[in-house]
Amino acid sequence: MRINRYLSQCGICSRREADRLIQAGHVSVNGETALQGMDVSADDTVCVDGKTVHLPEAKTYVKFYKPKGMICTFESGAEHSLGDFLKKYPKRVTYAGRLDRNSEGLMILTDDGDLIDRMMRGRNGHEKEYLVTVDRPVTDDFLKKMTSGVWLEELHVRTRPCRAEKTGEYDLSVILTQGLNRQIRRMCDTLGYHVRALKRVRIVNILLDDMKPYEIRELTEEERKELMRCTAADEVYGGKDCNGRMP
Repeated sequence: MRINRYLSQCGICSRREADRLIQAGHVSVNGETALQGMDVSADDTVCVDGKTVHLPEAKTYVKFYKPKGMICTFESGAEHSLGDFLKKYPKRVTYAGRLDRNSEGLMILTDDGDLIDRMMRGRNGHEKEYLVTVDRPVTDDFLKKMTSGVWLEELHVRTRPCRAEKTGEYDLSVILTQGLNRQIRRMCDTLGYHVRALKRVRIVNILLDDMKPYEIRELTEEERKELMRCTAADEVYGGKDCNGRMP
């Protein structure tokens, strides 16, 4: 298989991130610096920064409650990072979608590179649900503008239409089908609101439920199968999500 896919299957990173590692010279195959697009097999010795990596015998799928203040990075030396926390976990996994430092809630961690790639592609339109608290009363006009899409000047892009519902005077739930950097915070800022708290409570069919910060749980077989069905929607269901809706 191609080396970028091999690295993603090892749970190191996504294929796109693997390409960057290869281009930067961090990857070797049988003692030689790896080249973009080369093929490798289980018989080859593949190393990242001098450490040999192996294809896992069985895939790992877990959900994790990221606490507020934790940084989603595996860079060494980063304070209060996800990478440092996962050193205690018995299997090498990485994230299928980040949360910013000031946000908390659900993350999916896995060593299944194909799943990571499918979930990281915004065009696949997989749902993510958030509970948001803002600094001003939530109005009908604010909700209408959020759901219609917001022009983000700093990113030069208009957000996709989304679903937003008032859940309290200062609270709302938001369901996105894309994952722009700090998207909800940017949308609220553009509309004159400031996000005080943000928690992700659902990714596709996976729920945060009653998990506590720092808690890790393996996905049940039912959760895993449904996640696989939903994330394959762009191939199996002609561009519709697992509920039959167009993203």
